[in-house]
Amino acid sequence: MAKMTLLEMVQDIMSDMDSDEINSINDTVEALQVAQIIKSTYYNIIDGRDFPFLYETFQLESSGTNTRPTHMGLPETIIDLKTINYNCRKLTDTKDKYKEILYKTPEDFLYILNQRNSSESKVTTVTDTTGISLLIYNDRSPQYFTSFDDDNLVFDSYDSAVNTTLVAAKTQCHGKRSVAFTLLDTFTPDLPVQMFTYLLAEAKSTAFLTLKQMANQKAEQVSISQKRRMSQDAWRLKNGITYPNYGRKAGVKGKPNY
Repeated sequence: MAKMTLLEMVQDIMSDMDSDEINSINDTVEALQVAQIIKSTYYNIIDGRDFPFLYETFQLESSGTNTRPTHMGLPETIIDLKTINYNCRKLTDTKDKYKEILYKTPEDFLYILNQRNSSESKVTTVTDTTGISLLIYNDRSPQYFTSFDDDNLVFDSYDSAVNTTLVAAKTQCHGKRSVAFTLLDTFTPDLPVQMFTYLLAEAKSTAFLTLKQMANQKAEQVSISQKRRMSQDAWRLKNGITYPNYGRKAGVKGKPNY
C-alpha cells in the first residue's frame, strides 16, 4: 500500500461503513469522528514501540552567551537523546577529532566539578540558570555532560583557545524526534509506507466498534496480520540497531570513574 492522506483514509473507512460520501473531513460530523479515530490510532501505534524511523541525527543549540560557554540546548523536536559527539580538534590539529561525550547524572557531574580548584586559571566559575556555581575547565574539550532540567545540557569544559563557547556546528547527535498529527485533508501521517495498511486496519476496526457498535472481522484480521509483520519488518537494516544504555534520561549508578 502507498502512503495515504488523512482524507483518503477517512473516505476508505466511511465507504466500508456505508456512510455518506465526503470531499473533506470537515463535511460531516462522522467524518471528523473518523479522522479523530485515525489520529488516536496513530498515536497508539507510535507510543507502542520504539520505532527506528523516529530516530535522526541533529545538532545541539548554542547557549548564545559567553557567560555560559558550556551550556547547550536540545531542539524542541527531540524527545530522547542517545549520543553526543563533539569535534575536539585543537588549533594545532590538522583534522577533525570527533569524540563521544559521556553522560553523567547531575549528582555525579557536580561531584566531578567540585573536585576542581576554583583559584586556578584553567577553571572558570559559571553560574547556571538555577543560580548554582559550576567549575568549568576552559583549556580542554568537553568530556562529560548532564542536564539539570531535561531541556538544557551542561558540559564540563571547553577550549577557550579554539572557541569562546561550545559550538553547535561541532556537535553530532542522535536521538528520537517527536511526531505531530494534523487534522487536515492533505495531511499524511509520519509513518513508513509499509505501516499504512496497519494504521488503516486498526483505525477501521476501531471506527466500526465506536461508531457502528459492530465488529469488522476483516479489518481485525488485517490488523493482526500487519501487526505481526510489522514486528518483523520494522527494521530496514538487517538485525536492527542496538543503542547504548545512556542518554538524556539514563542514570549512572555509583560514583564516577576518573
